[in-house]
Amino acid sequence: MLRFTAATTTAVHHHHLRRQLRTFVNARVKWVKDPYLDTAVEKEKNLKPLLSLKNLILSHPSKSLPLNTISPLKPQLNLPISALKFIQNYPFVFKTFRPPIPLSTLHVKVTPSAESLHNDETLLLNLSHYRKDLAQRLGKLLMLTRAHRLPFYVVDKFKFDLGLPHDYLLSFLPEFPEYFQICQMGFKDSNGCEVFGLELVKWRKDLAVSAMEKRVESEDFAGGKRVHIRYSMKFPRGFDLQKKVRNWVEEWQNLPYISPYEDAFHLAPNSDQAEKWTVGVIHELLSLLVSKKTERENIYCLGDYLGFGIRFRKALVHHPGMFYLSNKIRTHTIVLREAFNKNILAEKHPLMRMRYKYISLMNKVLRRGVPINAGALRHRKRLGSLKESNRSGTEKRMRQVRSVETKKD
Repeated sequence: MLRFTAATTTAVHHHHLRRQLRTFVNARVKWVKDPYLDTAVEKEKNLKPLLSLKNLILSHPSKSLPLNTISPLKPQLNLPISALKFIQNYPFVFKTFRPPIPLSTLHVKVTPSAESLHNDETLLLNLSHYRKDLAQRLGKLLMLTRAHRLPFYVVDKFKFDLGLPHDYLLSFLPEFPEYFQICQMGFKDSNGCEVFGLELVKWRKDLAVSAMEKRVESEDFAGGKRVHIRYSMKFPRGFDLQKKVRNWVEEWQNLPYISPYEDAFHLAPNSDQAEKWTVGVIHELLSLLVSKKTERENIYCLGDYLGFGIRFRKALVHHPGMFYLSNKIRTHTIVLREAFNKNILAEKHPLMRMRYKYISLMNKVLRRGVPINAGALRHRKRLGSLKESNRSGTEKRMRQVRSVETKKD
């Protein structure tokens, strides 16, 4: 069960905000599984380690590597099983072979189909408009912080979800000196080493517009006018909010909107208005990511560094109509509900289109020498099991009817 907890009545003052009271206390909301969003998360299972292994192999001059070189790298590549088993699971991405040398060890290379996709991906990543889009989204991430800087250990948490190159320090950042500079964070890690991070060179007013504000960009935000921006709420079938929760959410929706690019830490931390700002920060963060989702621990890590602490955790729990928690693929993933139509991204970033092509290759398996879609095969198996279960149930009921009729005779 998820618990909403609210502080006692709290007055909130802001120069352009009206007085607000928190009135919601101790409501409970049952967590309800969303099969569509679970599917959206699950279909990317093993995508990240697969791409890491693919990049490692193709970075070698021979475009192949000995298996005994890959196997020790299992932790770094985050492989869920042994390297050999992982490679064998994706025959349309990886291929094993032995070089024509006596006593040579097993080697691994990428299939022509996967290499062709890699070449298309490389072309995309090198496009100037793609790289500018990436620089802007990374800049906006830094602008969510008060000091406009983040340590690299936090940036790295979102590297894959932002679409940053694995070697972005060398291959990407030097291209945008007007955006970024490397800085000392002013503290040391647990080993006593100086922590370095990424800093925005200057505030960019043109980027300080949130995804929510873009929806109402026709409204007049100049001159202090504010609109009551309402967040999209989507619930799965079977999800039912208590009446008092619905009333609280309705009042909360009508609170004035504060941009996530403003500093609103002066607000009482337990107030509804502060929570709406906190939700706005999380919403904007997820909107910046190409997949509109990320691991829960990544959000917690950012929240702890920014000083939100438990406020991020509460915001995620309080608003299941906006944020869905999936426990698929061996982790907990926070999904931005409004970004999906069932299990499909409503607006696909070009990089996600490319990643879905890799997923299509991952799902192909050989059956009797013929390539088929593993997802379709699993679907047919589930349908067969369902039909078999229904048939068994029908036969059982028929036996019961015959038994009753026999007793009557």
